[in-house]
Amino acid sequence: QVQLVESGGGLVQAGGSLRLSCAASGSIFSINAMGWYRQPPGKQRELVATITKGGSTIYADSVKGRSTISRDNAKNTVYLQMNSLKPEDTAVYYCKHTGVRGDTYWGQGTQVTVSS
Repeated sequence: QVQLVESGGGLVQAGGSLRLSCAASGSIFSINAMGWYRQPPGKQRELVATITKGGSTIYADSVKGRSTISRDNAKNTVYLQMNSLKPEDTAVYYCKHTGVRGDTYWGQGTQVTVSS
């Protein structure tokens, strides 16, 4: 089993920045495809960004241009750098790992709150 632990969330003013981290551990040799999702209060969970093992990335339109997903394979860690944060970015952010067999694991989430 793979465990994912997110960190780096917190309270930030609009226009500020945060870097979220997701560290994978457990029954894993190296991370495969990784993604960040978020769930704003009262809304459905939505895609933020994904990154393949080869480094190809996809971003939601809402964060494109001000967010960067990256990975450190040696540390089995994925990051989400978010700049120019907006109040609508407020959500619980979840890390996801998808293995080569299609098995999916989710972290417990980290709260990001952006004040006006």
